[in-house]
Amino acid sequence: MLQILRELFGQGEGAPGGLRASQPEAFRLACAVLLVEVMRAEPDVTEAERHSVLQALRRRFPLGQQELEHLVASAEEASRSANDFHRFTSELNEQLDPPAKAAVVETLWSVAYADGRLGDHENHLISRIAGLLHVPHGEYIAAKLRAKQAAGL
Repeated sequence: MLQILRELFGQGEGAPGGLRASQPEAFRLACAVLLVEVMRAEPDVTEAERHSVLQALRRRFPLGQQELEHLVASAEEASRSANDFHRFTSELNEQLDPPAKAAVVETLWSVAYADGRLGDHENHLISRIAGLLHVPHGEYIAAKLRAKQAAGL
């Protein structure tokens, strides 16, 4: 499972982590929006959470710093104007296989734990997203525990 996460959000060539198609803009935006949603779930966005989002996107997508900042800005705008997550989770459901979806959930947990604590809104949000991605509960919990351990908590 850790290899899948590394491939999905790591430096990979080809079709890493169960990605079934090329990396279209919609896919990059969908990933970024979900990460940004977790970052913004609690009222106080910390620098550690923002850094965690940027690092996850940097590892996953071969983007320059300016492109990365543009992606995050676009994700923040899309996040503010979205009524729900269906558009974004649908994109991931179309593009990713089940292990890669679980890896996405683990990355969401990593953003939530980046500031050293887990807020109720973050917990609820990731649960909702995992449900929309059809990640089984056991894999959801395992992803949470791995991310918590990786954060040293």
